[in-house]
Amino acid sequence: MGQTTAGGTVTARRDGPVTILSLAYPERRNALSIPLRAVLLKELEAATADETVRVIVITGEGDHFCSGGDISSFDGVTSLGGRLRMQRVHPIIRLMVRGEKPVIAAVEGHAAGAGLCLAAACDMVVASQSARFSCTFNKIGLFPDLGGAWTLPLRMGLGRAKMMMMSGRVLDAEAAERQGLVEVVAETGQALSEAVKLAHDIARTAPLSNGMVKAVLARGTTGLDETPAAEADAQGLLYGSEDFQEGRTAFMEKRAPSFRGK
Repeated sequence: MGQTTAGGTVTARRDGPVTILSLAYPERRNALSIPLRAVLLKELEAATADETVRVIVITGEGDHFCSGGDISSFDGVTSLGGRLRMQRVHPIIRLMVRGEKPVIAAVEGHAAGAGLCLAAACDMVVASQSARFSCTFNKIGLFPDLGGAWTLPLRMGLGRAKMMMMSGRVLDAEAAERQGLVEVVAETGQALSEAVKLAHDIARTAPLSNGMVKAVLARGTTGLDETPAAEADAQGLLYGSEDFQEGRTAFMEKRAPSFRGK
């Protein structure tokens, strides 16, 4: 599956309950061109709407995850045009963060600029030892986009996020893991396979529970009053779900549950 455009391709394939979306724009190291972003949004919407999909994995074809925005397309961009470019891509990040399906990034090679921010917007990041992460917007006089100013401080802490945004330093996979940007470090060439294994582990759990976790955490940092209130709302709804009844029954019967997302 997938749609081909002049600015790259996003391929979609299924591995049971897991949908794998691959960015493919080889001449630009999978840069997020405007056409590619539009296709990525359509594929994310399709995977999110498909009840048989439990987890989404995003990766890049070839040796790199994503080199960032397609700088070759920036010529002649005005202030108004630049603002519109960002508004068109924001639905991707909102869907990844607020959507009910867990999203995992599988990173080989470079995740730079917007590519870094795309990975950071995923719920989990699996990176191979070859992975390199950088936030280089200020090297061309721009601001971190694709939600990076929200996701990076949440993942890394404010000071580390500022240092990454302002210094342009490149983090290898192990440093990125220490600083909270990466959850799993895999052998070179194994990021996707490890991400798919993780996706299948998640797919065996209750999808409504995972959706509630995402919904509550997407609200950002809340106080002692707001968090228990959100917890009560989520738990109350889940107590009435078929999946809860199945999970409880399976536990009592000492068997694996069969969740339906209902």
